[in-house]
Amino acid sequence: MANPKLERLLGYSFQQPALLSQALTHRSFGTPNNERLEFLGDSVLNCVMAWVLHQRFDQMREGDLSRLRASLVRQEALFRVAESLNLGQYLFLGEGELKSGGARRPSILADALEAVFGAVMLDSGFEAVRALILRLFEPLLAEVDAGKPAKDAKTALQEFLQGRRRALPQYVLKTTRGEHHAQEFEVDCVLEGAGPVATGVGPSRRAAEQEAAKAALDKLSGKR
Repeated sequence: MANPKLERLLGYSFQQPALLSQALTHRSFGTPNNERLEFLGDSVLNCVMAWVLHQRFDQMREGDLSRLRASLVRQEALFRVAESLNLGQYLFLGEGELKSGGARRPSILADALEAVFGAVMLDSGFEAVRALILRLFEPLLAEVDAGKPAKDAKTALQEFLQGRRRALPQYVLKTTRGEHHAQEFEVDCVLEGAGPVATGVGPSRRAAEQEAAKAALDKLSGKR
């Protein structure tokens, strides 16, 4: 099924419209769904971001490049791009996901965007999907400050503690809520001698740990 409105927003016309339909189909709706396309799109996105960062920042070290890439391909960045396309209104979701607000859920929108990248890869090849990704991510790339390479919250907290000769934090899973396809994780950031100092919630354990680390760093550095 063709989707001319979304194609105009993407700036790309599918030769095989069925690929776009599949990319927009969440597993709650049925099969074929977008999980395999998401897998492909995730790999393509990481490759394109590695390439463009390597090209633009030829003096940046490998570790800084890796952290910067991670900041550009994480769920929050994908969600921001998906929102700019109003991607949620084009998704095919099961009744349960529709009722629970799945069309606005960051994890679902991020996965769908990656699936769209995978669909373009299969439809026209690497050069086409590279051009699409660069066009959509240019606003985020424009915000990059080469003088201040991005660090994820866990890395930043670790360096903060190491600089003060304190033990590294531990992340303890408190609880997991929701059904398997829409789980929410709650994690404590625990510091030696202080116990739990902050809690993070996210759609994956990794995301929850990052939120807990950010909250802990803000607290320790006096931001709140």
